Amino acid sequence: MSDNHEAIDRREFTLQAAMAILAGVTITVAEGCGSYSSMPSPSPTPTPTTAPTSSDINGNISANHGHTAVIAGAQITSGNAIALDITGMATHPHTVQISQADLTSLKNRQAVSRDSTNNSGHMHTVTFTPA
Repeated sequence: MSDNHEAIDRREFTLQAAMAILAGVTITVAEGCGSYSSMPSPSPTPTPTTAPTSSDINGNISANHGHTAVIAGAQITSGNAIALDITGMATHPHTVQISQADLTSLKNRQAVSRDSTNNSGHMHTVTFTPA
């Protein structure tokens, strides 16, 4: 039986291992105020102040024009009534009152709908539906 494999020393093995690891790495070199990347940058996406978790519940807002309504999982768990600011990317604010009973309903996976405050001559109905 003949072996066609060539033996490599530790240095060659380490070099080949490093090259294999670096094959999937993006390297960025910063110069002054700018930077150069060997890979294209992804498009920026707006991120909320706090990233939603799987236990957060997003609200569906009627006649929406830039508002955002999210009840954090921690708020649901705490069970304390909250005044939820749904301004989001809109040019004016609205607030939605969520009671302790509403939070209990959400904890029990039941949908809750509440009307927002009337600002700028209108209001919205926000519906939170647990998944």
